[in-house]
Amino acid sequence: MGYSGLLGLGLPGLLAARHQTAVAGLAPTGRAKSVIVILLSGGLGQLDSFDMKPEAPDKIRSEFQPIATSVPGIHICEHMPLLAARAHHLAIVRSMSHPEGNHLVATHRVLTGHPSSPRGATDLDRVASRDDFPCFAAALDQVRPRNDGIPSGVALPLRLVEGPLTWPGQDAGFLGPKFDPWQLRIDPSKPEAGDNSLTLPPGLDTERLHLRKHLLGQAVLTSPDDSFASQQDQALAMLCNGKVGKALQADREDPRLADRYGHHLFGRSLLLARRLVESGVPVVQATMGIVQTWDTHVANFPRLKDNLLPNLDRAVSALLDDLQARGLLDETLVVMLGEFGRTPKITVLSPGDVPGRDHWPAVFPAVFAGGGVVGGQVIGKSDRMGAYPVTKTFGPPDLAATVYHALGVDPATLLRDRLNRPLTLCTGEVMSPLYTTAAV
Repeated sequence: MGYSGLLGLGLPGLLAARHQTAVAGLAPTGRAKSVIVILLSGGLGQLDSFDMKPEAPDKIRSEFQPIATSVPGIHICEHMPLLAARAHHLAIVRSMSHPEGNHLVATHRVLTGHPSSPRGATDLDRVASRDDFPCFAAALDQVRPRNDGIPSGVALPLRLVEGPLTWPGQDAGFLGPKFDPWQLRIDPSKPEAGDNSLTLPPGLDTERLHLRKHLLGQAVLTSPDDSFASQQDQALAMLCNGKVGKALQADREDPRLADRYGHHLFGRSLLLARRLVESGVPVVQATMGIVQTWDTHVANFPRLKDNLLPNLDRAVSALLDDLQARGLLDETLVVMLGEFGRTPKITVLSPGDVPGRDHWPAVFPAVFAGGGVVGGQVIGKSDRMGAYPVTKTFGPPDLAATVYHALGVDPATLLRDRLNRPLTLCTGEVMSPLYTTAAV
């Protein structure tokens, strides 16, 4: 079989044999079975969303107004009324920070917990490389290999690529392509189109498929180290398991539920994310849009008001409700953030442009829910301009430690790079205030 063509998901290398040597250090304390990372690629402005400063001076404060939420004392942007009504589920961290103002290297930090490896003095973009640190799903796949036909990670709706640039941090890096998460593609112009399926074609059942595999084994001698034979075994497991194939058939979902998520790319992506975690996928990265969708250098306020925030509000609120209704919220950690925030100062990129905000990594928000997180709280604080943190900061290493801890993986676990050097999975600390009640 030509498995990549059969599956239709663009998965070169993803069916390679799983590494069977598990790295020691699993922690039994993880509560979550799955993590959904909602990535706002381009960077969400803190002052226009979850950390508004209505008393800040003109040219800094948002054009939007803060509104009350279901938790007294917590206010968020008026264009997220549905999330405001669900603030009792949310832990809003207002003091995320790191030093990188470049999209690519910042994304690598956020999705791996590590800085991007230098490529040279002039290589500011640092495109994806097999020297990168692995993303959450890839590291989990190496630490906790599985052979049940369910992948350790799925990314959707599109790979983070723009022109010649491929974003680092979205694959397995130095672990190699056999640990890359699956990449599921959804057409942004046709978000309601039927999704590719892993189900068997008509006339072929699992018994016949196993028989074909047995006959192939009789005809072709393979060694235990034959990578292609291992790929066949993995493909067979996926096709015969059927859970993920059914999860991808989102067009069979109750239309009323699909309506609640919204008939747009954000809604479709998060509906699929819920279906994937329900099928047993432990890590799903759902990017809200294409690369730099949230990069609002120009027309910051119209873009947020007319499209980005309302669609995000609807889709994420539906996801939280859906997970809760199915009894999955307590065992699914939901994390939403961009690779950085936006500048406090409102600027005009070029003469005649509608004003926007530029890159700002010094402080930005992250929102957590589910997986044992205590909702209804704000953690951390920025200054009156929304420019710098004035309380304890949390960075990508802490985010990574929190994700791994939630999944029951010890952040001190060692991985080995292509030179066989031992590298610590994560150097950060678990964000413990997420699991306690903090002062608002």
